[in-house]
Amino acid sequence: MPDYLKTIYDEKLVPRTNYPLLLANRLINKYQIKKTDKILEVGCGRGEVLQGFKSFGSHCFGLDQSTAFQKDLEKSGIEFVEHSIDNKSCIPFDDESFDVIFTKSFLEHVFDPEPIILDFKRVLKKGGKLINLIPDWESNMRIYYDDHTHKRPFTVMTLRDLYRITEFKDYDVGTFRQLPITWKYKSINFFCYLISPFIHQRVKNNFLKWSRELMIESVAIK
Repeated sequence: MPDYLKTIYDEKLVPRTNYPLLLANRLINKYQIKKTDKILEVGCGRGEVLQGFKSFGSHCFGLDQSTAFQKDLEKSGIEFVEHSIDNKSCIPFDDESFDVIFTKSFLEHVFDPEPIILDFKRVLKKGGKLINLIPDWESNMRIYYDDHTHKRPFTVMTLRDLYRITEFKDYDVGTFRQLPITWKYKSINFFCYLISPFIHQRVKNNFLKWSRELMIESVAIK
């Protein structure tokens, strides 16, 4: 059976850009990630954001069920672990192993996220940060299941409740646009908000696409 990552993230169809590095730098600054931090990305895929963390100087681990990009990650100095996560077998690391656990576009691929979040919490050090980025159901609902591996939708309220149920005391959940210009000039978000109802959801232009579509961004601290 063809590998999911090799098929969906074929570099001829989805070429690499500098966006993951920009996103990594944004997260480093926003969440005060340190060079001494030990970071795990779960569902790392091509590991492009993780490579951004690595270039910053952090000790990085990538976990994925696919080995399609293992060699690329290991060449970058990232320690790769092949593992398939389900509700019976979460992450194969000792308690309090990591300062930061990061996921992007991962949790929507699991049926029951609660035991996975609890296992993330187990593996985090005290004071460690869990950073989750997830497609926002409310702005993506018409195309959410274009990816046949999506299992469940998420909203800001869904994720807040998930952190409450898993007894994180300190967390922050919101939305953001994957347009770096809006990170620097926040007023552009208002322009995007005004034009988004008029943008077709399968538009090819990236500026228009990310003007309409939102990601949920969250941090929870153990």
